[in-house]
Amino acid sequence: MKPVLLLFFGATMAGAEPLVQNLWPAAPPGPASQPQGEERDLTKPEDKLIAGRRIIKLGHVSTPQMHVYLPPKDKANGGAVLVCPGGGFTILAWDLEGTEIAEWLNTLGFAAVVVKYRVPTGMLGDALDESGVSPLRSLGPLMDAQRAVSLTRAHAKDWGLDPARIGIMGFSAGGATAGLCTVHGEKRAYAKTDASDEQSCAPNFALLIYPAGFVDKETGALRTHLKVSKDMPPVFFVMAEDDHVDCDNCTVLFTALKHAKVPAELHIYTHGGHGYGLRPTELPVTRWPARAAEWLQDMGLNKKAAP
Repeated sequence: MKPVLLLFFGATMAGAEPLVQNLWPAAPPGPASQPQGEERDLTKPEDKLIAGRRIIKLGHVSTPQMHVYLPPKDKANGGAVLVCPGGGFTILAWDLEGTEIAEWLNTLGFAAVVVKYRVPTGMLGDALDESGVSPLRSLGPLMDAQRAVSLTRAHAKDWGLDPARIGIMGFSAGGATAGLCTVHGEKRAYAKTDASDEQSCAPNFALLIYPAGFVDKETGALRTHLKVSKDMPPVFFVMAEDDHVDCDNCTVLFTALKHAKVPAELHIYTHGGHGYGLRPTELPVTRWPARAAEWLQDMGLNKKAAP
């Protein structure tokens, strides 16, 4: 997909053309994606519809970017949320779990930064990298997300943001990416690149929506490379019990946060499956955005800083 077309999709879904910035000044660090052609929408006419509508399956992303959607100034609360779309580390569900989420966050007063992280990386596998920080398939996306957090803080003054209210949100594989970014905090997965990396790469809060990657499939416990501490920020979880991605990906991390006395809120619905984004259906799980908005308010994350 050509960049101009991507801007068109963003403008269509979020109501305003985003600010677009490459994440890296040169080639990204860590493992490269394995594109098979140019970046483009890989959706096929026969693909499953979500709430009766097609989705954009953005593939072959080798140039990671951040697409920044700023809310109207009269509505802005000074907070920001980075959004990591899902797609199995193969594609990005660009509108369903990206630009549509940005539009919703803007209605709540948050700036939204949709992270176009590199894909496909799924073929790199689930083995940990040499440092033990991340599975290889999620290492590049983790680096991209951490870099986006630092860049957002570096632009906080320009974009009218409170650098202490920079959160992250992710769906499915994007939930794994956002969760890794949250768990690792200041433990950066790459060597600092420039002055922007002097800014913290640790999110101040996280929303993990039907995330993957946290439960050890053999033991049913939290994966050993995930070290939860009391210094982690508050986390909000949503998942359905009948999701083919095991809902224990939420419950094991929630339990670890509870034991570490980190504020967390968990919503497990009986029915809902996977990959619904925030498109409403008759299923109660698709009313999670209202619960998330209540949580953001309860945690005081949507309050404007005193002048």
